[in-house]
Amino acid sequence: MILFPSALELILKNIIIMNKLIIDVASEKIFLMIITNNDIYNITKENTKINYEKLTLIINNFLNSNNLEIRDISTIYVNRGPGSFAGIRNSLSVVKAFNVSKKIDYYCYSFEDFKGEFGVKYENIPNLCDKFKIKKNLINPLYLS
Repeated sequence: MILFPSALELILKNIIIMNKLIIDVASEKIFLMIITNNDIYNITKENTKINYEKLTLIINNFLNSNNLEIRDISTIYVNRGPGSFAGIRNSLSVVKAFNVSKKIDYYCYSFEDFKGEFGVKYENIPNLCDKFKIKKNLINPLYLS
């Protein structure tokens, strides 16, 4: 089996490690969550214009605090709203940049996509995206040749 860096799958003792990053900047707080095979980590930050501008730094610091780097993330889930337009626009831009530069797959979800589900939690978003057939890369980046 050949794994390419873009797949970002690490095989250790026949276990595939998939690290997922959830980003939600649509509400009053910036919310980030990492889901690994064994653990779940999350942080919240104040949702301000200054933090919008520092979103990439906030993500990198959060990853580093959990001994991860952006290259260790296999999939990103980003909230597309409804909510703060500026926060959503900025988070989508950051996620599309990660997609273009690091080839990380992403899903754009909305909590409205999961109507009928009770007690939706952030840690369930990857499974809910599969269950509700949320499309990958809903907002496609422009590739220049």
